[in-house]
Amino acid sequence: MRETDDLIIRPAQADDEKELAVLNRLTWTPLAEVGPRPAEDAGVFDERHTPDQFHLALLDGRIVGYIRIVPPTPLPSNRHVLQIQGLAVDAAARGRGIGVALVEEACRVARARGARRITLRVLGHNAPARALYARCGFVVEGSLTGEFLIDGAYVDDIWMARPLTG
Repeated sequence: MRETDDLIIRPAQADDEKELAVLNRLTWTPLAEVGPRPAEDAGVFDERHTPDQFHLALLDGRIVGYIRIVPPTPLPSNRHVLQIQGLAVDAAARGRGIGVALVEEACRVARARGARRITLRVLGHNAPARALYARCGFVVEGSLTGEFLIDGAYVDDIWMARPLTG
């Protein structure tokens, strides 16, 4: 858990789901998502998306952001890598360093879990997210050109990574 000024970053708990689901719907955008907008009654947690994968950013006791960290594959040969598969910050809380704090927390947690690298995928047209990750030390390692068709336009899938050793 990390706490600075009025920002608290902590692991998610099962009873955070309702508030987290609201944030997930509020922050959904085709700039960052390849799937459909979550339904009004959609939850966040299921057998593939468990509370232990999420870290939350809270301001004044309210969830204003989250990051999800998971193994990229179930393979033992890939255990040294963790992947960010979701990052969101409430628009009303942006500009306060919450995104950077969440990414740095993900890197800290990954190191504590024995990871040597942390990776992510980001849509090519998502310039704000790409800039955030670059500020946090991630570099582009590859691109799948035109991987997604979003709102009638083909969008690249950009692969980024950051070493956690050295």
